[in-house]
Amino acid sequence: MEGILFTTQKALYLLLTGDSELWSIVMLSFSVSLKAIIMTTPPALLVAYSLVNGHFPGIRIILAVFNSLLSVPTVVIGLFLYVMLTRQGPFGDLRLLFTQNAMVIGQILLCFPILVALGYATINAADKRVRETAMTLGAPWWFTILTVLYEVRFGLLAAVLTGFGRIISEVGISMMVGGNIFGYTRNITTAIALETSKGEFAQGIALGIVLLVLALVLTTFLSYVQGKQETST
Repeated sequence: MEGILFTTQKALYLLLTGDSELWSIVMLSFSVSLKAIIMTTPPALLVAYSLVNGHFPGIRIILAVFNSLLSVPTVVIGLFLYVMLTRQGPFGDLRLLFTQNAMVIGQILLCFPILVALGYATINAADKRVRETAMTLGAPWWFTILTVLYEVRFGLLAAVLTGFGRIISEVGISMMVGGNIFGYTRNITTAIALETSKGEFAQGIALGIVLLVLALVLTTFLSYVQGKQETST
């Protein structure tokens, strides 16, 4: 019991004293995941909008594929991307393996179906008269899309927050294509796995606390966004 208390105290000390190694890992995690969510959101929402309002064959099959991808383990996505980026792979010449860019690509692959599925559910629940009114008034197609997305902005924001929470807490992709290189690709989850395997629990607990606080902040903000959505409707 005393050992657990001592380790926890050491973890809190690392957090509160601004340990450079610890916070560089945290900042790297946020940098990679923010890039991934920013790059994923626009195309994913456009696909979701197209699936709601499009009139082409195979929509249900496409939706089924995206919904199926939600349950794919992150290590499988990491393995697929590793095979694609290894020197013998089709994209080996790009030399992306074990880089932050590879981690961003992996998190995009993980996040894209999440945003499409949640975006589809949100946009599909929007008032159909909003789109019809915009089209009747002769609004350009891009303005019509923005009008519909603005109408369900709180629901879409909730989807983006959910996607961000998913990618920043994944470990399989980051370990497979990032390589857990200190100061370059080591993020929160891979650092926790490494420190725990070495028996150094203080930094692992400190990073775990960061993830728990992040989860609490995201959950609280998500509840606020959902409350705003209910108020607006």
